[in-house]
Amino acid sequence: MLEHGGRLRQAASQYGIPLSDWLDLSTGINPNGWPVPVIPAACWQRLPEDDDELIAAARAYYQNDSLLAVAGSQAAIQSLPLLRPKSRVGLLHPAYAEHAGSWQKAGHQVIRVEESAIDDHLDELDVLILVNPNNPTGRLWSRPQLLSWHEKLSLRGGWLLVDEAFIDSLPVGYSLAPLPVRPGLIVLRSVGKFFGLAGIRCGFVITQPNLLARLAELLGPWTISHPGRYVAALALADRDWQSANAASLATQGELLKQLLTGCGWSPSGGCDLFQWVKNEQAYKLHELLARQGILTRLFQEPASVRFGLPKDESAWQRLAQTLTHPDIRQLSLFAHPQT
Repeated sequence: MLEHGGRLRQAASQYGIPLSDWLDLSTGINPNGWPVPVIPAACWQRLPEDDDELIAAARAYYQNDSLLAVAGSQAAIQSLPLLRPKSRVGLLHPAYAEHAGSWQKAGHQVIRVEESAIDDHLDELDVLILVNPNNPTGRLWSRPQLLSWHEKLSLRGGWLLVDEAFIDSLPVGYSLAPLPVRPGLIVLRSVGKFFGLAGIRCGFVITQPNLLARLAELLGPWTISHPGRYVAALALADRDWQSANAASLATQGELLKQLLTGCGWSPSGGCDLFQWVKNEQAYKLHELLARQGILTRLFQEPASVRFGLPKDESAWQRLAQTLTHPDIRQLSLFAHPQT
C-alpha cells in the first residue's frame, strides 16, 4: 500500500500527541468543505439507484454527458490499466503515486518523465498520465498543450489520461472535461478536494461511451453508496457555494504561500489547495512541525514537504506561531531550496 496524507492516527501514536491536539495539513482536501445537510433516513435503507439526481447534476457541473460515476478517482486509477494491452506509460515524478503503482501492478512498462521533458518522451509512449494541476508540484498545463499531446498519442491508438482532482477552483478554460469526448482522451474528476467530501468516495470518469461501458462492467454495480450519491448531487448543484468557495480558496492559497515565504520556506510550487516546499531540510522541517502537533506531507524524492490549508483563524495562527519556533527559524537559516 502506498502512503498518503491524512494518517493522523498513525502520527498521534508515533509522536505521543493526542489525536484531538493535531493540526492536520497533510492532505490537499478543502478543510471547509461543502456543508452537508441532514441526510434522509431513506438514504440509509435503499440500494443506490443509477437513475437518481447524481448523473444529471454531474453532467451539468462538468458540462459533459459522457461520464461515469465511480468510487472516487481511485477506482478508475486502479481499473483503467486493466482495459489496455501492455503499454509504455509515461508518468511524471513527483506526482500522485497511485497512478504509477496501478499501471505497474497491471504489468505495463512505466517510464519516468520530468515535467519539462514530456515532448522528448512522447514518441516512445502509448499512454501519458498527467495530474493537472500536478500534485504536489502544482504545475498547470494549458488546454491547447494537452490537446496537442493527445492528438499525437491518439494517432497511434494511445491515451492521454488527465487527472483533474485539483482543478475545480480554476477558470473552466483549463479543464478538458467540457470538451466533446474523443478517442483516447480520459479525464478524471473528484468531489473529494474542492468540495471537501473525500469521505463519500465519489468521482467521475469522462471519456467515450464504449470505454465507459467497459469500465462500468469491470467495476460492477453500486460503486457509490446511496447517501454518497445524495450528498454529491446536492453539492454539484450548489452554484452559489461553488463560486464563493473558488474565490476563498484562491485567497487562502496565496496567503499560505506568503506565510511560508515570510518564514523562510518559499514554496517551489502549489495551487489553491496546497503549497509545496522543495528543500534539502524537508525531513527535519516535517519532524519539527510534527513534534509541535502539525502534520504535513513528506516526500522523500525529491526532499519536500506539502502544506494543506489551515481550517480557521486559530489554525492559521497556530501554523504561523509554530513556523517562528526557534528551532524551525534556525533551520530555515541553513535551508536551501532544491533546484
